[in-house]
Amino acid sequence: MEKADSSRRASKNQPNPLPVLAILAKDVGELAVHETKVFSPILKGWHPLAAGVAVATLHSCYANEIKQFISGIMELTPDAVQVLRAADKLEKDLVQIAVEDAVDSEDGGKAIIREMPPYEAETAIANLVKGWIKTRLDRLKEWVDRNLQQEVWNPQANQEGYAASAVEILRIIDEALDAFFQLPIPTHPALLPDLMAGLDKCLQYYVMKAKSGCGTRNTYIPTMPALTRCEIGSKFQGVWKKKEKSQNSQKRNSQVATMNGDNSFGIPQLCVRINTFHCIRSEMDVLEKRIITHLRNCESAHVEDFSNGLSKKFELTPSACVEGVQLLSEAVAYKIVFHDLSHVLWDGLYVGEPSSSRIDPLLQELERNLLIISETVHERVRTRIITDTMKASCDGFLLVLLAGGPSRAFSRQDSQIIEDDFKALKDLFWANGDGLPADLIDKFSSTVRGVLPLFRTDSESLIERFRRVTLETYGSTARSRLPLPPTSGQWNPTEPNTLLRVLCYRNDETASKFLKKTYNLPKKL
Repeated sequence: MEKADSSRRASKNQPNPLPVLAILAKDVGELAVHETKVFSPILKGWHPLAAGVAVATLHSCYANEIKQFISGIMELTPDAVQVLRAADKLEKDLVQIAVEDAVDSEDGGKAIIREMPPYEAETAIANLVKGWIKTRLDRLKEWVDRNLQQEVWNPQANQEGYAASAVEILRIIDEALDAFFQLPIPTHPALLPDLMAGLDKCLQYYVMKAKSGCGTRNTYIPTMPALTRCEIGSKFQGVWKKKEKSQNSQKRNSQVATMNGDNSFGIPQLCVRINTFHCIRSEMDVLEKRIITHLRNCESAHVEDFSNGLSKKFELTPSACVEGVQLLSEAVAYKIVFHDLSHVLWDGLYVGEPSSSRIDPLLQELERNLLIISETVHERVRTRIITDTMKASCDGFLLVLLAGGPSRAFSRQDSQIIEDDFKALKDLFWANGDGLPADLIDKFSSTVRGVLPLFRTDSESLIERFRRVTLETYGSTARSRLPLPPTSGQWNPTEPNTLLRVLCYRNDETASKFLKKTYNLPKKL
């Protein structure tokens, strides 16, 4: 200890003076080397393991100091790490001397090694680093909660069109990685997975919170009304239709009102969330490459640390971002079509006389919303949202035709109007070759194309086809009485429920009588 005190006084004059226990470890190591070179060869005449006994004694003496020091460490500091690293080096040196001295003994030095219980310096360092990581992660999670409550998802917040909070959380994560690799520890590769897993969970938590409350595809699709048959030739038909329209509108508006309490769920704001998820997903690759660079500059890194790629990758966040983009893309599309444009789709299209309530108002509103998407959404995800909007528009078009309620009725002559309107809808998304690719439009409009010929088909043929496919579906049980096919929502020209719905909205006597006789369907809700 006297030698250590003199070394400490000398160290004080250095720019970065060593802690006293680090100095003591260095001096004990030098004393052990001196012992084995000078005294142990002479003492070996009296004891076969003279050097082993000497270093075990020195190990025990230093253990008294280091154990007390470890029990008092509360946080990771440069001094604490210096002492622990010095203790770890000393222990390894002393054990090596004991092993070499006992190489010819019967037990290979096992008895001596048992008298040298480990300092557990590496474990102490690991626990301190894990504590440091936990503190950082706890602060980051609190930051996410606080900042997402304040986030307004403003499209003008920056040029890229993503949330300011996303820029900030990525900066904090980058700083955390830099700080980790600057820690004066010898075990960066071993402890990196702990930090990576924690940061990954924090980012995933950010994404999950950012998409919560935004709704899904099913949030916006209206409930299908009960099946009815057309009221042929009634002079009160228009009155009933206006009343039905008003009731439907009020019912649906009350359902979605809770989702629109503030403007953070408007279409531009939802687009910013989508941009944000895309931005975070893109930055994951950048962060992973930066981690590899940090490891290459790390003194304790080995070849196997680079071959094991899993420990340096974010595993939860990328998939959360992809799912978030997918979910919000559908939510944006179905919100536009079924909620924001409900006044021109569900409450307007083909209500009353089809020839006087055609698709033009819907196309104008759709075009305006597609312009907002094009100006707001990142080009890498823009096609996805526009494609989802087309799918939602096709779903909405079919829902009007097959589940629009008693305010709608179609004659065979109306089929040309319906086909022309649907072509206009597809042309909107094609945009003279500047919009979606033609093959993509064909793919997602195939269901509508399959159903539209049914509106041209005469009622007798439809009834005969309906009987045939119902018998094929239900077998001999359908011979005595045709069962009412359930609504699957999977519209198909060979599916019983689809055929039945075309008949329900067929404005002629033949269809109405068949529905009255077979199912006793009412003429109004």
